[in-house]
Amino acid sequence: MREMGINPYPHKFEVTHQIYQIREKYERDPEGEEVVIRAKVKRVSNYEGRKLLRLTDESGLEILAITDRGDIKPNETYTFKGKLVRHEGKLTLMDADITEEPPETTIAEIKRTYDFDPKHEEVSVAGRLVAWRPMGKAIFGHIQDLLGKLQIYIRKDIVGEEKFKFIKEFIDLGDIVGVKGKLFRTNTGELTVEVEDLQLLSKCLHPLPEKWHGIKDVEVRYRQRYLDLIANPQARQIFLMRSRLLAEIRRFMVDNEFFEVETPILQPIASGANARPFVTHHNYLDMDLYLRIAPELYLKRLIVGGYPKVFEIGKNFRNEGVDTTHNPEFTMMEFYAAYWDYKDLMKFTERLFQHLIDTVLEGKSEVTFEGHRINLKPPFRVVRYFDLLKEKTGKDKDFFLRAPIEELRKFATELGVKKTETLTRAKLIDKIFEKVGEPELIQPTFVIDFPKILSPLAKEHREDPDLVERFELIIGQMEIGNAYTELNDPKEQYQRFLEQLKEKQAGDDEAMEMDTDFIRALEYGLPPTGGEGIGIDRLAMLFAGVNSIREVILFPAMRPEGKGEE
Repeated sequence: MREMGINPYPHKFEVTHQIYQIREKYERDPEGEEVVIRAKVKRVSNYEGRKLLRLTDESGLEILAITDRGDIKPNETYTFKGKLVRHEGKLTLMDADITEEPPETTIAEIKRTYDFDPKHEEVSVAGRLVAWRPMGKAIFGHIQDLLGKLQIYIRKDIVGEEKFKFIKEFIDLGDIVGVKGKLFRTNTGELTVEVEDLQLLSKCLHPLPEKWHGIKDVEVRYRQRYLDLIANPQARQIFLMRSRLLAEIRRFMVDNEFFEVETPILQPIASGANARPFVTHHNYLDMDLYLRIAPELYLKRLIVGGYPKVFEIGKNFRNEGVDTTHNPEFTMMEFYAAYWDYKDLMKFTERLFQHLIDTVLEGKSEVTFEGHRINLKPPFRVVRYFDLLKEKTGKDKDFFLRAPIEELRKFATELGVKKTETLTRAKLIDKIFEKVGEPELIQPTFVIDFPKILSPLAKEHREDPDLVERFELIIGQMEIGNAYTELNDPKEQYQRFLEQLKEKQAGDDEAMEMDTDFIRALEYGLPPTGGEGIGIDRLAMLFAGVNSIREVILFPAMRPEGKGEE
């Protein structure tokens, strides 16, 4: 191509429309409307274990139907009932079945309602070539961008002999092309560009994966996410949903008078959560720094400084193992409101979920996760931490907090907790709760009133000095949110930090460090405050109905290529 004077990687192409804009302008979504029509079967073909029918009526217009029936014959006329959807850009009667009911409408009427005539509008669009069907003096193909797919139709007598020859010889599946031409509809009603000119915009030097049947190998999908996004429509939908989820959370927070702020990712002290940090070194300052494990202590400094409500959506980093719900780099939202307590936070969290149901889930309150139908509609169940433990183990609060440590270790071992001899009392209680408490928490549940020894930054419970005013929101056996009435007494906070140092000396490498500047900030006065963190990745898993955090992180942590995955 270069020898022919053709640049396979040009600088620019004028685009008049994104593909979704064309579809929004000329197509309406029937949204599963149930219809009954009388139609002739023009063709029957196999489609993913089902039958794909091409239907026509007296007007000559066509729609598709997908059915499980194997007794339908071409050139016969039937009355069909099914749900009208748009499948791969075409009006389709989904789950079609033969019925004795009288017809309610016609294909022509359906077309008038949902497929609008583009009247040969001139367009200039670009995308990746994902289908290519040469047919003598014509070629059909499809181009795709992130939000849609559009058919193109190339005729030798329109583009000219020289251009047509170039297209046949040099344009391949996977290439990114720009096309200019007129919009029309085929007999089946598919929106199509009749191409007047085609320009190669970027040459694809590798074949598309698996002949365009999608990528099944998760190693390839996660490591080469660009291929996953090209080949798998479901992956595109998950990440579009995630973008909308973030946008709606941000909108809700701003509408409720929270100020969005940014706090340091490189921090001199790893605190604000129980986790092992990543360590780095700043050459100019000649000091070790930590990638933040949480923004909490900085956000509370802002409340001290006079902000009434703050939130931050950003990355946290914890040097921990990788599994279906953990990635060392993950996204959290943390927010703090002066003069609130944990009960206010529970009400606010329920309001946030209702907003996300109304917007991201478009009013549908149920999701399917790990085989369970989960109803996200508030109000959520509330259960006390030690009440749930007693129900599951028969042991009361005093046993967990005051029994000899060896007795607690023996009990934990019987429940299947590993390496109990290395665990502190706080860790033992936490691991026991994970074993016996969390597995039953499928529907949204606020677990409230945690033991103080598990919560170094939470305020002591106003009715029980062994507890703090804290809750975790657990859905589908996953911790989605963690919140508490904030500890604002500097002397008590100092003692809690000292207790954390003792935990670290006893072998808990996730215990918090002392932050003396945070103590100093509290000495200037932190008003009564409620604070909460919500895991965005796990929330996206829940909304997408996927069981691995890697499905909702564009570029998850991976071992070096060639070393294999555990």
